[in-house]
Amino acid sequence: MFKSYARGMYNICLRMTGNKHDAEDILQEAFYLAFVNMNKLKNIDSFGAWLKKIVVNQCVLFLRKQIHFVAIDSLNQDADYENDDWISEISMEVINKEIQCLPDGCRVVFNLYLLENYSHKQIAEMMGISESTSKSQYHRAKNILRVQLKKKLQYGEV
Repeated sequence: MFKSYARGMYNICLRMTGNKHDAEDILQEAFYLAFVNMNKLKNIDSFGAWLKKIVVNQCVLFLRKQIHFVAIDSLNQDADYENDDWISEISMEVINKEIQCLPDGCRVVFNLYLLENYSHKQIAEMMGISESTSKSQYHRAKNILRVQLKKKLQYGEV
């Protein structure tokens, strides 16, 4: 069972932490918790979703100790209206590398919101921040990614 879920769960940990060592430690702890608490799982068919929730929760617990969020009051959200067709020219590998380079708070919120489908309200509760901080971190992440990826595209680094 471990082998069938390990890679996907590791990728979640790596996206969330941005660090291979921390991702491996969190993954190991999450699998340990899953197996110790297997008796609490009511339907074995939902193991993957249950494990993912444990993995995300373990990442959040780890990151809450590591990250200090700063509220960002003034954001240039006009960039959201820009045409993003250019992004299709960039490989997912390059995009994932740039996500890893985001400031910690931005990276965590970006991953939870866009990739793990949590709402800003849920993220705020999980991370102990306000909903507006979650939203501002997400918009900041998008803007940073847009700038960095466009630079890579401009200089042929994609």
